[in-house]
Amino acid sequence: MLAKIHEIFTSIQGEGILSGKRQVFVRFFGCGFGCSFCDTPQEAHEMKEYTAEELLSAVFIKALPKSIHSVSITGGEPLLQADFLKIFLPRLKQTGYKVYLETNGALPDELAKIIDYVDIIAMDIKLPTSTLAKGLWQEHSQFLDIAMTKQVFVKIVVTDKTTASDFNRAVLLVAQKNPYIALVIQPVTDHAGRVGPLMLESFKKIAKEHILRVKVIPQMHKIYGIR
Repeated sequence: MLAKIHEIFTSIQGEGILSGKRQVFVRFFGCGFGCSFCDTPQEAHEMKEYTAEELLSAVFIKALPKSIHSVSITGGEPLLQADFLKIFLPRLKQTGYKVYLETNGALPDELAKIIDYVDIIAMDIKLPTSTLAKGLWQEHSQFLDIAMTKQVFVKIVVTDKTTASDFNRAVLLVAQKNPYIALVIQPVTDHAGRVGPLMLESFKKIAKEHILRVKVIPQMHKIYGIR
């Protein structure tokens, strides 16, 4: 079985609760969304195929000689290739690396296939007014049920189009599962759809009424000018 990979590189995590940690990023090719704020556009001609052993070797090369916190399985949407991950991740875990999964949080059946081999999950909740796509509330709810068996935090990207109604619904979805789950509010960090400070403070206030750990963290790698 082959994986479709966009790129493999070592850098500093720029999003979420592990912002600042050094990771090897394995960026899987393909995504089921077309978010206007996506920062990882992918071209088919930039995709390369790997066997599990080839990908494992590539991770080793990128991880050395500097120590890393974990391996970020990201995309695109890596769970679109869950059958490959079911083969690859057990081998990666055997080497002692932690597995950090970055996902749109909309494929619960695929997560169930590989949950045993994941340590930390960075789960997005895609708001309809942020993505301009249909809501996936049921999928997100089912996904979080599975993700909660491991360390998980939820990330919500907000834009100038995001409504308080959408945001509040996402907050309640998380709070009803467990109000101790960390929530990261991530404002769009480029010029398109940038969120003003008053709007951002309003979102934070809504979240803190229901969730105990709330942080506003922009995309730090964009601010630092790193990959």
